[in-house]
Amino acid sequence: MSSRLLSLSPVLFSVLFHVGFIVLACTAFGFTNETDKQALLAIKDNIPGDPFRVLSSWNDSINFCDWQGVICSRRHQRVAILSLSSINLVGSISPHIGNLTFLRDIYLNNNSFHGTIPQEIGQLSRLQQLWLNINSFQGEFPTNLTRCLNLRVVNISGNNLVGKIPMELGSLSNLLNLSLSKNHFSGKIPPSLGNLSALRTLVLNYNNLEGSIPFELGQLSHLQSLGLSSNNLSGVVPNPFYNISSINYFVLSSNQLRGTLPPDLGLTLPNLQILYLGNNQFTGTIPPSLVNASRLVKIDTTVNALIGPVPMNLGSLLYLQWLTIGSNALGAKKDNDLTFINSLINCTNLRLLYLNDNGFGGVLPNSIVNLSTKLTELMMDQNYIYGSIPQGIENLKNLELLSLNQNMLTGSIPETIGQVSMLAELYIYENNISGKIPTSIGNISQLNVFSSRKNMLEGSIPVSLGSCKNLQVLDVGYNRLIGPVPEQVLDLSSLSIALLLSHNQLTGPLPPQVGDLKNLAQLDISENKLSGEIPSSIGNCLVLQLLHMEGNLLEGTIPSSLKQLRGIEVLDLSRNNLSGEIPRFLGEFSFIQNLNLSYNSFEGEVPSEGVFMNATAFSILGNNKLCGGIKTLELPECPVKVSDKKEKLSARGLMIIIVISTTLSLTLLIACFCAILCLNRKTKARSYPDHQLGNWYPTLSYAQLLQATNGFSSANLIGEGRYGSVYKGILNFGEQVVAVKVLNLQQHGANKSFLAECETMKNIQHRNLLKIITSCSSICFNGNDFKALVFEFMPNGSLESWLYPNFSDQQNSKYLDLIARLNIAIDVASALEYLHHHCGTTIIHCDLKPSNVLLDNKLCAHVGDFGLARFLPTTIGKSDHTQSTSSTAVRGTIGYVAPGNQLLS
Repeated sequence: MSSRLLSLSPVLFSVLFHVGFIVLACTAFGFTNETDKQALLAIKDNIPGDPFRVLSSWNDSINFCDWQGVICSRRHQRVAILSLSSINLVGSISPHIGNLTFLRDIYLNNNSFHGTIPQEIGQLSRLQQLWLNINSFQGEFPTNLTRCLNLRVVNISGNNLVGKIPMELGSLSNLLNLSLSKNHFSGKIPPSLGNLSALRTLVLNYNNLEGSIPFELGQLSHLQSLGLSSNNLSGVVPNPFYNISSINYFVLSSNQLRGTLPPDLGLTLPNLQILYLGNNQFTGTIPPSLVNASRLVKIDTTVNALIGPVPMNLGSLLYLQWLTIGSNALGAKKDNDLTFINSLINCTNLRLLYLNDNGFGGVLPNSIVNLSTKLTELMMDQNYIYGSIPQGIENLKNLELLSLNQNMLTGSIPETIGQVSMLAELYIYENNISGKIPTSIGNISQLNVFSSRKNMLEGSIPVSLGSCKNLQVLDVGYNRLIGPVPEQVLDLSSLSIALLLSHNQLTGPLPPQVGDLKNLAQLDISENKLSGEIPSSIGNCLVLQLLHMEGNLLEGTIPSSLKQLRGIEVLDLSRNNLSGEIPRFLGEFSFIQNLNLSYNSFEGEVPSEGVFMNATAFSILGNNKLCGGIKTLELPECPVKVSDKKEKLSARGLMIIIVISTTLSLTLLIACFCAILCLNRKTKARSYPDHQLGNWYPTLSYAQLLQATNGFSSANLIGEGRYGSVYKGILNFGEQVVAVKVLNLQQHGANKSFLAECETMKNIQHRNLLKIITSCSSICFNGNDFKALVFEFMPNGSLESWLYPNFSDQQNSKYLDLIARLNIAIDVASALEYLHHHCGTTIIHCDLKPSNVLLDNKLCAHVGDFGLARFLPTTIGKSDHTQSTSSTAVRGTIGYVAPGNQLLS
């Protein structure tokens, strides 16, 4: 052996020596196959949830390279690929993953991993692909990841990551795909991303990014997919973007971008397939050159300020599936505005056509019935269209949504509408449509919503509607309908949102089957000619929030079963022939905001508890036999009730009564005093509406707030506190942006905080106090209590976010100069001066801190969050002062004592 070694050349001998040394060194330092195995076992230990038992194969019975989800390199038998996607794993990623030094690809996407992404991943110098999307990772982006210079794919979308996007990402020159959407990243888009010359995909949708789109990103000449939607980006789109001819996915919707679209857009972006520009501030016209991007599949420009005609040649886009251009200023209210629809007949793949809320005029074209049979949604509402719904509508056999409301349509509803069997939502309200509701509508088994209010429909409500077993909303109010309310309609247990039959000429009694609508939220039968008594079964409608029965011929008493409607917010029984006493249980409704019993024949004593303590929340006008109640009503006192047996009292009996009365007078006086104290305590313990904002604030239901915040989506979450979460919401069809503070009623003290904030905010008004719009105290669709406060939205967030920006992104942080800081200090001082000296009863905030100071678009400060506020009597005597300072509990934020706390705590 030694002779053979000696015969080797010195160079070869040296090479063999060094290779052997490296092998020995690697063994000594632990970089072996055994290291990979131990690292995998450590990863397994951090994953307690493995419903499909995928990791059960990770044991000593087989080589770790044969473990499920593990792929080793052939040459070194080291872990090269870790593939565990979409198997519902629950746990965190062990830092030992950094010991898999040969790891090239990581696929852990679509699981339930949580915790932070380990910085140790930055040790994987061979790493090329990192797929961690659709999990629940928290914390900031792992900056050490930028050391992996061979990275080609980074996909961390669909997590809960926060902080800034690191500018160091611009050093990953081999990166092809960067997807960080659906997180909570804030700050600006780093201009350094423009250095990623090989980048093909950049997707940052659904974050909290702000500022303008960096001009440097226009240098990404190979970019194919650009997604920046649902952020807070502003300014104009840099012109170089419109010259990246490779782009096929161009998504900028739901920002605050402005500017016009280049007239040659379709020429410079010939590969365009997806164009989403909706919910911005774009102006100008839709470029006719779009037809040159012949592979266009989806076009969305909704909610902008586009004007002019729609190009006539869009029918050349044979692959077109979406054309959603609603909520602009397109059209000129002229007869030829809708001529372009004729060309769309050639788009045989068309599925969505949104033309709503524009200025389109002219006759509703018959050509709509010749549109693609794949069409599922057709919206043409809120325009200036006249004519009638064309015959042949049944050709659109896959139509699920038809919205023609708020136009000037005439004629009748075609009988063939019943052949559109997939139709789920039919909106034709606020037109001039006449004739009868076709009985064939009962053939539409998928129908969820039928809204035809404010037309001239006549005849009876078809009993065939009882066959629509999925119907949730039936709105046929403000028509000329006659006859009874069909029992078959009231048998629809699916009716859960609204049954609206008001302002017709319906007759007869309300059938007892109304009690079967156990999930109904709104019932309106007002302004008809309904007679008979209120069915006692209506008490079974436990979810009712609004009940309108006014303007009918109803008689009898209010049934006691109505006490079961504990979530009722509006109850209107006015202008009927109801009689008897006003039930006291009406005062026990905790959520009621409006009770109208006026113009009936009620008699007896008016209750003085609950809603009856607030004269602005109820009305009893036109009931001339009532007495008692609160003093504001100025009703006569109720007579003392005496027995019907009129017996003459003897002088001796009278004397006995006088003696007994005299003897017990002191006892009675003490008992009355105790009863008054007890009543006061009960009154204070209950959450009556007078503790909330009052009837002069707008009424918003749980359903409206649910819709305004997109289902309280995490994408709309703008803050979290001890007692709840704050969401950005949009009310009134996009006209009003608000902040919705939803209380977590499971948190001890949340309800008290809600009542304190309502009581405070309804008594104060100052330009430097956060303006409250309304409150909502209701029941959610699951039957649980729901409380929320709705405030004016402050676009510049809290003072804290300006004073204490994230350390890793100080270069791009918000900045307040000396003048701005001084103005904010003056604003806060003005608010406190008002609260302490000029709002009647002195109010102490008790939790003043930078996070409770909000800034509007002009950086004017507004003090908010009065959940811990205290009222202080104007004059504090010695004993009062002693009592007010006897508590040793600290109010406010832990680790922070607000000014004024020393007086109240």
